[in-house]
Amino acid sequence: MADIASRPPHPAKTLRRAFYELTKPGIAGYVMVTAGVSAFVASHGRLGLATALHVMVATGLSTAGALALNQYVERDFDAAMVRTRHRPIPAGRVAPLTAFIFGSSLLMVGVVYMALALGALPALITVLSAAAYHGVYTPLKTRTSLATLAGGVPGALPTLIGWTAVTGRLDAGGLGLFAIAYAWQLPHVLGLAWMLRVDYERVGFRLIPPHDEAGRIIGRHMLAWLVVLLPLSGVPTWLGYTGWVYFAGSLLASLAFLSLGLGAARDLTDRAARKVFFGSLLYHPVLLGLMLFDTVRS
Repeated sequence: MADIASRPPHPAKTLRRAFYELTKPGIAGYVMVTAGVSAFVASHGRLGLATALHVMVATGLSTAGALALNQYVERDFDAAMVRTRHRPIPAGRVAPLTAFIFGSSLLMVGVVYMALALGALPALITVLSAAAYHGVYTPLKTRTSLATLAGGVPGALPTLIGWTAVTGRLDAGGLGLFAIAYAWQLPHVLGLAWMLRVDYERVGFRLIPPHDEAGRIIGRHMLAWLVVLLPLSGVPTWLGYTGWVYFAGSLLASLAFLSLGLGAARDLTDRAARKVFFGSLLYHPVLLGLMLFDTVRS
């Protein structure tokens, strides 16, 4: 029995595990849910099961591919950072070329599937999201702290993927959900960037504003976006897509999130940044849950 327990895992199992990790399943899964909720709200609660599955599967495949490609592109950075050095490529569990082919294939399958099942517009937005992620955000990370603003765009585009899959157009409702997702991401990413600033500095990532050793600028930036988020969170109700239960819940959640930002703006310690970051992990799922519960049927 001891020999069996100490036996190394089979190479095929190790490779499957590496492919699984390349897709960052937690992030990909959340993006799938975000696109699915957006599609549900756009349909006024009448989203068919087949359409919901198409939206979520196509978004999941393309997102997983983009995330795998990101690990291929940033493999040298990942190898140098404590947080990421055990990822599949720097750890040697999958070859860079294999990861590139795997990620490219997933992204291509996801985009083609989306175009065939849901139409050209959501597929185009998916392509634009991947292009912005790899062609704008990733190279900017080593050049300027403004990369955070650019990175929020591909992170928020899944809302428009789900929305346009149902409506076939860009309109105020979809843009409202996009704006919420965009504003939510910025304190989320800035909180993480402050917590990981030593690791990021090691590889030259400039997500922290220069000459801000005390975190005063980044703390004020987080607070500013949380102030913006407060009225934005009510947009779905003002546009008639959600009811007053959603509105009241989103207001309370936004005020609670804002209180965390006030603490960070006063004194951006690692503890304060961690509160903002983990608060962000609760905030957006709460809004999505409220949208599902209180979408106005028509």
